Amino acid sequence: MKKVLLLLALLLGSLYFLSPPASAETFTCLACHSTMKGKIRTDKGVLIDVQIDEARFSQSVHGGIGCTTCHKTFKDNPHEPPKGDVSKSLSELAGLVSPKAKVDPVAYAACSECHGDIYKRVSESVHGKNVMEKKQSDGALCIDCHGSPHYIMPSESKDSSVNKWNIVKTCGECHDKEEIAKKYNLGTHIVEKYDESFHGKKYKLGLPGAPTCVDCHGAHDIKKWDDPQSPVAWDNRIATCGKCHPGANKKFVAAITHKPVGKHNPIPFYAEKGLIILTAGTIAFVIFHVFLEAFADIRDRVFRKRKEEPHD
Repeated sequence: MKKVLLLLALLLGSLYFLSPPASAETFTCLACHSTMKGKIRTDKGVLIDVQIDEARFSQSVHGGIGCTTCHKTFKDNPHEPPKGDVSKSLSELAGLVSPKAKVDPVAYAACSECHGDIYKRVSESVHGKNVMEKKQSDGALCIDCHGSPHYIMPSESKDSSVNKWNIVKTCGECHDKEEIAKKYNLGTHIVEKYDESFHGKKYKLGLPGAPTCVDCHGAHDIKKWDDPQSPVAWDNRIATCGKCHPGANKKFVAAITHKPVGKHNPIPFYAEKGLIILTAGTIAFVIFHVFLEAFADIRDRVFRKRKEEPHD
C-alpha cells in the first residue's frame, strides 16, 4: 500500500512540474486520465475516449482550468454516474444542446459561463438553431469548429482549427459533405468552388489579405444568406464587400466567390481554360521565336564566314 501511495505521489509531482498552474483536482484527474488507454461505453451506449493527453491539455487555452469547472456533475472518484446539481439555467441549456452532447451535455452548456456573449450569438445563428430548436445532431456547435475542449489552441496558433490558414478546411468538414449539402439545400462542392474563385486562389497562394469563409459569412453569428441580418444578404453585400473593396456597388457584389464551376457554369470555366491556353501558347511562341532567332544568327555567321574565306 505504501508503494502505491508513493507511486501516486511521484506521478502527481511530475504532473505539477510539467503543467502550468492548475487545481489539485486537475492533477488528480490526470493521474488516471493521462495514462488510460482505449475507449469505454457509457450507460447510454455511447463509446468515448477517456484518455487525455496531458502535454497537449497543458498547452491548450483550458490548461489551467479545473475539470469540474465544466464537468460539474462528476464529483466522485472513481466516477459514479454523473448526478451533481447544477443551476436551473445551465440545466435548461444542457437540454437544448443535448442533441450534440450525448455524454455530458452539462459540460457542453458550461461553455456559456465563460463565453456567455459568444454562446448567445451562436444560439441565434443558423448553426445554433439547427441544434437547439430543430434538434438536429449534425448542426455545428463549439467543438465542431474548435475541436476537443481539452486541446483548443488560440486562434493565432497554426495548430488551431479556426486559424486563418485552417478555417476553410474546418468549414469544409461539414459543408463538403454531400448529405448535409442536400439536406439543407446548401449546394455541393462549396470548398471546390471557393478554391476556383479569385479569393480562393489568393488564399492558396498564402496572401494574408485573402478572405475566408468567416470574413464574408461571420463566425459565431452566421445567418442564412437570405436572412436580413446576414452580412451576405443582398442589402448588406455592398457593406460586406466594401470592407476590402472600397467603392463596391450592386454590379460588383452580384459576383459570388463560390459560384458553380465546370459543367454547372461553363462560361467562366471555359473562359479560364481559354486564358490558360492563350497564355501557354504565347509563352511557347516566344520561346520558339527566340530559338529561330538564335538559329538564324548562327546560320548567318557560319555561311558568311565560308563565303568570305576565298576573298581572304
